[in-house]
Amino acid sequence: MTERTTTAVVLGGSLAGMLAARALADVADHVTVVERDVLPTGPEPRRGLPQARHVHQLWSGGAHALERLLPGIVDRLRDAGAHRLPVTTDMVALSPHGWYRRWDESHHMLLCSRDLLDASVREAVLACERVELLQGTEVLGLIGTHEAVRGVRIAPHRSAPASPSRSPSPSTSRSVSLERILTADLVIDATGRGSRAASWLTGLGLPAVRRREVDSGVAYASRVFRAPEAAREGFPVVNVQPDPRAGKPGCGGVLQPIEDGRWLVTLFGSRGGEPRVEPEDFLRYAREDLRHPVIAELLSCAEPLTDVAYTRTTANRRHYYERMPAWPENFAVLGDALCALNPIYGHGMSVAAQEAVALRDTVRRHGRRAPGLARRIQRAVARPAAAAWDLALGMDVFYPGATPNGPTPRDRIVAAYVGRLLQTATGNGRIARRVTDVTSLERGAEVLLTPSVALAALVGPLKPALSGPPLTVEELKAVGLR
Repeated sequence: MTERTTTAVVLGGSLAGMLAARALADVADHVTVVERDVLPTGPEPRRGLPQARHVHQLWSGGAHALERLLPGIVDRLRDAGAHRLPVTTDMVALSPHGWYRRWDESHHMLLCSRDLLDASVREAVLACERVELLQGTEVLGLIGTHEAVRGVRIAPHRSAPASPSRSPSPSTSRSVSLERILTADLVIDATGRGSRAASWLTGLGLPAVRRREVDSGVAYASRVFRAPEAAREGFPVVNVQPDPRAGKPGCGGVLQPIEDGRWLVTLFGSRGGEPRVEPEDFLRYAREDLRHPVIAELLSCAEPLTDVAYTRTTANRRHYYERMPAWPENFAVLGDALCALNPIYGHGMSVAAQEAVALRDTVRRHGRRAPGLARRIQRAVARPAAAAWDLALGMDVFYPGATPNGPTPRDRIVAAYVGRLLQTATGNGRIARRVTDVTSLERGAEVLLTPSVALAALVGPLKPALSGPPLTVEELKAVGLR
């Protein structure tokens, strides 16, 4: 540490960017968040985030990371209506291998609308006096050389109003009138799927980054419903998963309780089996195209509150920045700009929170001006991204057309073992817990490779398969089905 003031710039003011800013506020003297859009003041839709209309969740691994960055935030979210659901106790899930049992709690999920989560995090981050927000501002490129980044060029975003009428706080937001240079000791790119980091780096003379994309072609259709009054508290998540190895389009759906007594329902299908945007087709798809009609049955007594929101941008895309032979000082990439995941697995937000913690811990461990700090940061944030990438890849790579050449031999071997574990988890509580250790991002995949777990996979389920969704009598009564 030195006495000189340390400044950081975070590109992007969505969840990943805000959490990165809060992480850096603990290790830098001033943090500026540069955001293209004008952000809302509360839990409202925002431009540039179409995926917010679909189901989101924080797995417990992400919720713990969020709490480390913003102590008390989980309680504030729950006070605002977010649900804490134990896994797998409050899950009714049909896997490719059958219905999961509702075992005792191993981990949990935090469920609410993306708008509520973003607004709560944004308010908490911008309350920090070290964090400043420049909204309605576009990043034009990096300033520096292949050895070190020194800042960014910024300008007013073309479609942003000259005097924003909605601003999180006059003390944390100011307008930009002219193109200018914003210097910084550390620049973090959290601009999401539209990141231009790869081209920026080649423009500085660095080699092209290796990239892999697995595009299952999944399209999402989502709608918000008013839940029956008796089902507004304590109702489980209902998840009907497709089987990507069946050789035909995969169709699935998720019913998720969110705040204010509402259900957020997302239906999805891969190429050739996509849901449609017409509201009148929503229930039909849930009833006829999914592997079980349970979601349609539950919606028959719920009131639709919105039209159907539709999105096709769902490809898994990973940039291997941590493997580049050369890396500039003072620059790192995280969030969807590093690794964008199919939203249906619900890992994107949790990974972003874990990456922000890794960012802060790396700077604390090595010091703000340690040589090679940016490369260490890049390798640290790649670890949670890699774990979630492997989980998504193990499913999506089997959809027709997801990759030019189909699954690799390694993909097939890993999928066969994981599939056997998932089948075992339908009738073995210990293995179900080990699987949720990994899917909740609480532990790494190595817990699935121990001799005892491998032996259990060889033996298979200890209990017979369930014949239908494990909804309780009370839950069925709450929705008028019993």
